[in-house]
Amino acid sequence: MGFPGLSYETHSRIFMVEDQSEINLPFEKQNPKGKNLIRVLFVCLGNICRSPAAEGAFLDLIQKRNLESSFLVDSCGTSRYHIGELPDPRTRQAARKRGIELTHRARQFRREDFREFDYILTMDKSNQKDVLSLASSDEERKKVQLFRFFQKDSKKDSEVPDPYYGTLKDFEEVQNIVSDVAEDFLEFLLSRKLDLKT
Repeated sequence: MGFPGLSYETHSRIFMVEDQSEINLPFEKQNPKGKNLIRVLFVCLGNICRSPAAEGAFLDLIQKRNLESSFLVDSCGTSRYHIGELPDPRTRQAARKRGIELTHRARQFRREDFREFDYILTMDKSNQKDVLSLASSDEERKKVQLFRFFQKDSKKDSEVPDPYYGTLKDFEEVQNIVSDVAEDFLEFLLSRKLDLKT
């Protein structure tokens, strides 16, 4: 599924650096001590459109089901284009139509995220390739998956299209996609009979 004239980010536009300590925001969403959380990271290119929309949709879903105490959820981008920025106004507007307020500040993916998260869910194959290029073990690589892999009624290699150069309608369609996939992903986790605290 795609939108006419919108980019699928089929080529890499990323500048990855080994030491990101000076260009990333502090990682404040640490796993609380004594908590056995399911840790989920959503990844796109700039962390202002798709990944914060997915993060917001998933957070909204687990909050409505009283499952937020079982999760650590965050999002980031593979690039450093928008570090510190709020999501694109159109992303926020599309989310707000579903009653979701997005306050996340963009940050870049970093090597430590392989240790901090159990599921690293990318919006497209380009994001996936860039994240995998930083993995140093099979254990790290196994954490990385396309987000729409978990969507029941789509192909396992489907991508979330980038709405950046589109209209508000395109952003709303992306919000619909990530909200649907968020539900299927949560159902996947529940089907594994994980210890989710309500």
